[in-house]
Amino acid sequence: MKVVGYTRVSTEEQAREGISLQTQREKIEAWAHAMDGELLVVEEDAGISGKLLRTRNGLQRALELACDRKAVLVVHSLSRLSRSTRDTLAVAERLDRAGADLVSLTEKIDTTSAAGKMVFRMLAVLNEFERDQVSERTSAILQHKKSRLEVYSPTPFGFRRVGDRLIAEASEQALVQQILRWRQEKLSLRGIASRLNMAGIPSKSGGRWHASTIRYLLANDLHRDLRATTPS
Repeated sequence: MKVVGYTRVSTEEQAREGISLQTQREKIEAWAHAMDGELLVVEEDAGISGKLLRTRNGLQRALELACDRKAVLVVHSLSRLSRSTRDTLAVAERLDRAGADLVSLTEKIDTTSAAGKMVFRMLAVLNEFERDQVSERTSAILQHKKSRLEVYSPTPFGFRRVGDRLIAEASEQALVQQILRWRQEKLSLRGIASRLNMAGIPSKSGGRWHASTIRYLLANDLHRDLRATTPS
């Protein structure tokens, strides 16, 4: 059996918590030895987030070699492979199409067997379900805070923070109405930002306005009442 290892850490803090590159490598080497496998290489990504697959050269090399040699890709845990359930499944499917397999030591997942493949897919579905639930709860909390004019993020333009409450700021609210009128007149987001910058009007952070700043302001639900009262 051919084995390709992959290790990753994103911060020094992770290394201090006991999942350093060396710790991961030793566990992969021990597994390969116990399974009487031939360890071809252990690729690594040091100081790189697990968010994006394409930015990790070590992982890409490990995947290519595992697929080419129909080997087993071994990781310390699924979190070292990816933070995204979708990306983890995509990696597993890529390996499967090439006749290669995936082993995660922490979760004891081994897709070299039918049972291991089933457990992996069930775990992936459960992880995705949990992530969706967290997203729904977070969205509900934010909507509740918005409806009660409670602080839920950096103070939006048109409001000021008093304790944990958002209070309308008259001068900024008037400017929001002007921005809404300009938008109704079909002025572009960049054009609106340019007018504000030329007038020397600072953004909420005290800096310059950008098209993205205007887009965010216009999309804010807190300005719904102003949109309804702005003459067309």
